[in-house]
Amino acid sequence: MEARLGSVVDELERILAPGQVDAGEVALRRYAVDQAPVIDFQLPLAVVFPESVADVQAVVRACAGTGVAIVARGAGTGVSGGAHATKNCIVLSLERMDRILALNPDDETAVVEPGVVNAVLNDAAAAHGLMYAPDPASFRTSTIGGNVATNAGGLRCAKYGVTRDSVLAVDVVLADGSLIHTGHQTFKGVAGYDLTGLFVGSEGTLGIVVGVTVRLKYLPRDVHTVAAFYPDFRQAAAGVLAVGRARVQPAIMELLDGGTLAQLDDIHGSDLTARGRSLLLIQTDGFGAAAEAQVVRDVLLAGGAAVSTEASEEAERLVELRRHSRGVEVDDEYRVGEDVAVPRSRLVDYVAALDAMASDHGVHLKVVAHAGDGNLHPTFWIDRTGGSVDAVALERLHRVLDESITAALAMGGTITGEHGVGQYKLRWLGQEQPEPVREIQRRIKELFDPEGILNPGKAI
Repeated sequence: MEARLGSVVDELERILAPGQVDAGEVALRRYAVDQAPVIDFQLPLAVVFPESVADVQAVVRACAGTGVAIVARGAGTGVSGGAHATKNCIVLSLERMDRILALNPDDETAVVEPGVVNAVLNDAAAAHGLMYAPDPASFRTSTIGGNVATNAGGLRCAKYGVTRDSVLAVDVVLADGSLIHTGHQTFKGVAGYDLTGLFVGSEGTLGIVVGVTVRLKYLPRDVHTVAAFYPDFRQAAAGVLAVGRARVQPAIMELLDGGTLAQLDDIHGSDLTARGRSLLLIQTDGFGAAAEAQVVRDVLLAGGAAVSTEASEEAERLVELRRHSRGVEVDDEYRVGEDVAVPRSRLVDYVAALDAMASDHGVHLKVVAHAGDGNLHPTFWIDRTGGSVDAVALERLHRVLDESITAALAMGGTITGEHGVGQYKLRWLGQEQPEPVREIQRRIKELFDPEGILNPGKAI
């Protein structure tokens, strides 16, 4: 078997150009993992850098029938282990396929290769008064292909939806090396089953996305940001519901708890905790942004918040800080960032449950939330002792993680709002999806990938 696996790497080196296959130790370790906790560390056999659709097809055909798996990878910013290397695999890095193939301002569409960075597409669209709406916190480094693989979300989801809502069509290399195109160039289109929607969020388990047609939205002519400080999380969450009842549609609605504010103070030398124990950030955009922002201010003031004044530069700065509020070393053996969603009306109940769990088990907690759609990112962590992690403390951390998932599901929520199942969340998938549903998904996987070579052990 070892000789056979080695022959695959030799074959890849033969069919691809020099520099497109790297089996060196540095590359193997760098590309072995994304930013998620590592459950089963494996080194890939090689890292492969295709530069065209034909390259991807050649790689897939070389691996088919050999027992060598293919783990497709974008920028590696995922936090659920969807791009972790598995046993006997190659990592297929799509970072060199980074061209914007077409941008049509009149049709308000763009066609891109999977390695195009989110921010780069936005810069190109902005020249035409347009934008690509999905904006994960990692938008400056994450790729469109990775966004498609996980159906990524972001801060603007409250108004513009997630990645799936902006994807019109995909070009996909299947497990036999064939190429298909699904979807349409038009905003409307209901012919046949929605295979495009199926590929979006499939985490590279059904095919390798090598091209994406996306819908662009109008770049807002005006943006207003409101920062509201509250004495506690409960009142801040009540502010979220109050804005909703006022029937205002913010583009961004983010909620930060006291622990997050304290961390930001430590990192940036700010004084956020002196001003409140919870922060609600709301951004309105478009021609009615000013009027909507005023409605938001009035509603939040009536709820007891300390609200920023018109055109506050600080409010804009706080939005940028929010993008970095998960901090460093979030996803390792002692510090784990979660990704769950609950109905907005249960935000207060869920955070109260998290607080109780953390207190009961002696685990630290901070919470940020995309409050507009009920997607929360609790971060749990334990302290190191002399540079190591106590096994008992680690067990407490795992227990809190399990309980946090169970509580979210009991409130009508989901185990992942935007990061995907990957490898790390498979342990909880059965709690959300009953066996008949999982069996249907396994049969779909078998149809698209009968040999099981596409990102095995992930997503389903």
